[in-house]
Amino acid sequence: MGHREIDSREIAMPTGVLAVRAEPGPYAIDDLVGFGARANAKRGFLFVSKVLGKHWPSRPAAMRGLHDALAAQLPAALPGPVVFIALAETAIGLGQGVFEAWLRREPRSEALFLHTTRYRIDGAELVEFAEPHSHAPRQFLHLPEDPALHALFMRAGSLVLVDDEASTGTTFRNLANACRALNPALAHVHLATLTDFMGPQANDALAAGIGLPVTHGAALRGTFSFAAGASFPEAAPAQVVGAAGGVPVDGAFGRTGLARPLAIPPAVVDVLAAPMAAGESALVLGTGEFMHAPFLLACALEARGVDVRVQSTTRSPILEWGAIGSRLAFADNYGEGIANYLYNVRPGQYAHVLVCHETPANAALHDVARQVGGRLVHFRSEDDIA
Repeated sequence: MGHREIDSREIAMPTGVLAVRAEPGPYAIDDLVGFGARANAKRGFLFVSKVLGKHWPSRPAAMRGLHDALAAQLPAALPGPVVFIALAETAIGLGQGVFEAWLRREPRSEALFLHTTRYRIDGAELVEFAEPHSHAPRQFLHLPEDPALHALFMRAGSLVLVDDEASTGTTFRNLANACRALNPALAHVHLATLTDFMGPQANDALAAGIGLPVTHGAALRGTFSFAAGASFPEAAPAQVVGAAGGVPVDGAFGRTGLARPLAIPPAVVDVLAAPMAAGESALVLGTGEFMHAPFLLACALEARGVDVRVQSTTRSPILEWGAIGSRLAFADNYGEGIANYLYNVRPGQYAHVLVCHETPANAALHDVARQVGGRLVHFRSEDDIA
């Protein structure tokens, strides 16, 4: 584990040439990421994380280890309360995992978890900010509806922003400044990212742009450059702004705030684990923004000896190349009419597949289950799982 010298490499991909330079650190680059190519004129490449449970089937224990490592990098004695915000969609599970890992370390501390979302919750107060390089650039942050959690947000002393990657820092600056406008008492911003490719100058510029002390914890640090090559036909947009007919979402799993860890009822685990023998292969598949509860279910199955991986569907279009060995496509279970994908999962690869979802079962979900040979598991709430 880890690497002791600078790792420099060039990756020639269909969309251009990516040059990466990784500094010595606790993780080797190949432990954390592979490389993918995107049909996106703004950004023709992707770091495909192996420990996020998004585009690559990941072991729950490896994911938990990363959550603990990033939680350990938070500065001691952060001004409290501490608000953790995970960025949709890729880093939702990472952020919730880091939040819960930090609570295990600091059980007496006041903390709040929120994640940004591509969806509007009717009636919930929101903060809007931009994520410029994303394939779906419009994000919303809903403020807590619960009065106690809302008050906690408004008196927070520190903000912990979690994303899979930091490259320019623009999204962090936009979000931090939006939060400061609401809560002038904020005194510290900490970034927790899987990879930090910003470099010292960009990190310094970010602190100046926010106007507060900024610290940054990451599993891997380095720099990259990309020389774009042949352009590919643009993929369809991954967001329909103001789309009608979407499936309503709620705040039950983090969109409007949680001040405690999520838990999967043991009786539910018993039922789902019953057909699985120790050592059998299983995939716990999250859908879109619904990532952390499936991870916790996978952890519970792993503890029972199941050879389990966790992953999620995504709206990010990636070419079949490099770290993306296969691709399944289906409709969007959130009802926005946007193509969704599942990478690196082939039909029949796992003895058991559980497709976990927060939206009601619909044609899109039945199609996913059919393609992967899985069972649908509907999380209506933390305690009501069908």
